[in-house]
Amino acid sequence: MDRAEKREFVADLNQVFSNTGSVVVAHYAGLTVAQMNDLRSKMRTAGGTVKVAKNRLAKIALQGTSSESIQGLFEGQTLIAYSDDPVAAPKVASDFAKGNDKLVILGGAMGSTALDADGVKALASLPSLDELRAKLVGMISTPATRIAQVVNAPAGQLARVFGAYSKKDEAA
Repeated sequence: MDRAEKREFVADLNQVFSNTGSVVVAHYAGLTVAQMNDLRSKMRTAGGTVKVAKNRLAKIALQGTSSESIQGLFEGQTLIAYSDDPVAAPKVASDFAKGNDKLVILGGAMGSTALDADGVKALASLPSLDELRAKLVGMISTPATRIAQVVNAPAGQLARVFGAYSKKDEAA
């Protein structure tokens, strides 16, 4: 990399650390190219991105951001996974790490909150934004259906009573 490429890389990483929902830092030593491509495709499907970062450049990019406290994680062969959804990157990284012991999650950041490996795993266990939205819509629509049932129940009972009277009158 020449100086211009390094400046551009640092500027891109600075935007990532400033604007994304969550960042996961992990060691990837021993992963094959196929495994790395698999991780990247899974992350892309979930709406995230995986980048291999030079530690020195990542530390420079962290300066002045709210995630500056995770500089100590950048030692050895590190990669960063990030997404706008705070749960997507930790979820995909944790799932991949369960099936592959070569990916070791070191920690990460969610806004200005620094996370250790257990914090990333706890974040991964939360439901995603789409799942939460679906649950909220379900919770909101359920009372509306119940109200409609309660309002319609007396009308239905009245219709049955009128029907019974009309059958009684026809029989007599």
